[in-house]
Amino acid sequence: MGATLVWLRRDLRLSDQPALVAAAERGEPVIPVFIHAPEEEAPWEPGAASNWWLHHSLERLGATLENRGSRLILRKGASLDTLRALARETGADAVFWNRLYEPAVIRRDSDIKKALRKDGLTATSFNAALLHEPWQIATGAGSPYKVFSPFWKACRAQGIDSAPAVTPERLATPAQWPHSESLEAFGLLPRIHWDQRLAETWTPGEDGAMARLDGFIEATVRDYGETRERPDQEGTSRLSPHLHFGEISPRQIVRVLQEAGLGLDAGGAEHFVREVGWREFGHHLLYHFPHTTDAPLNPRFEKFPWRESAEDLHAWQRGQTGIPIVDAAMRELWQTGWMHNRSRMVVASLLTKNLRMHWLHGARWFWDTLVDADLASNTLGWQWAGGSGADAAPYFRIFNPVRQGHRFDPEGAYVRQYVPELANLPTDAIHSPWEKRRDAPTPPADYPAPLVDLKQSREAALQAFKALP
Repeated sequence: MGATLVWLRRDLRLSDQPALVAAAERGEPVIPVFIHAPEEEAPWEPGAASNWWLHHSLERLGATLENRGSRLILRKGASLDTLRALARETGADAVFWNRLYEPAVIRRDSDIKKALRKDGLTATSFNAALLHEPWQIATGAGSPYKVFSPFWKACRAQGIDSAPAVTPERLATPAQWPHSESLEAFGLLPRIHWDQRLAETWTPGEDGAMARLDGFIEATVRDYGETRERPDQEGTSRLSPHLHFGEISPRQIVRVLQEAGLGLDAGGAEHFVREVGWREFGHHLLYHFPHTTDAPLNPRFEKFPWRESAEDLHAWQRGQTGIPIVDAAMRELWQTGWMHNRSRMVVASLLTKNLRMHWLHGARWFWDTLVDADLASNTLGWQWAGGSGADAAPYFRIFNPVRQGHRFDPEGAYVRQYVPELANLPTDAIHSPWEKRRDAPTPPADYPAPLVDLKQSREAALQAFKALP
């Protein structure tokens, strides 16, 4: 009797797990395996925050499988070589996995599928990460969408409420389990004292994902249309890292919303599902335009005169720009591995427009520091901010961070939380402490002056963008 290897990657859950379900239905022993080969998957090595999440997600998945009488086999090395070795060790005659959509992964997985089939094994992949495959959604002319609204309308027309796969009640086990590496051998935990800070904010794993979704639906989703713009409030789901690591699927999210009696066509639930749609759109774009991980979708921007300043970039990265809402956001990222979406737009606008620095600098920093560092979403967001991508912010849309602060952090609570040296400033001064006001306290000496003059840098950016051929 053979066995089926279920090759897990960023689908670290048992629920709505098509590859696992298909393997269980074969009636053979099922051997779940995770292969640590980060150099095969993305243009940059995963950052410390993402690695921290992966460690704890794997730890929890392993415990869940053991509670069901199964195991998670951990290996590191070249994926094809490792799968072949495991097939020989276990007598496996099939390898199943769920698809990923990054350019390097598509190439690798295609080569692996061909090689395994040539070896005589059954090699099959499934969709576990998206509501629709990227090739299933196209314009009337058969081309990929570049604007979100018609893309999402097409997705809705095809339906977004397909049923999640049923979790297998049991998994047949082999007579003898193959050797597994220790999780610690992967070296995923950061060397800096970051573990406690992240652990205070996040609970990786499938149970943590569902608990966060349930809490969001109970407390927040009905007002999501208003609260989602406020970084000073707990107004978003914070499901992005759980989605990235596949601890929950979009199908599950839609089904839980429906089971809670929330309509998907109006109110907070509709706004929330649209955010799931933006994630789909990011994968759609990356699949059809794989070069956009490091090159502009709009070729005009290949000649844009980006600035280079290591000093300015470092100040932006460390939350020392002298612009409070930006510094609060960058420090939130450093301390928690996450940043509110409104804040992401504000800090990206400052970097790409006021500082006129290449969006790749921002994309790489986010990749290194976010727990939800996702190549598709990261590429979409930064190309949007820089004006060079699909559905991009027009060149003349430059966020004024002072106005953004007053509008979305009206009491200054967000700034006071992450920029405590400004905590004693009055609310009317906290978003622009450099402006002289009668009887207003002087900003603390250890807080820097603004890195740029917002008005002058805006005008310079507008002139540079207008000059594009």
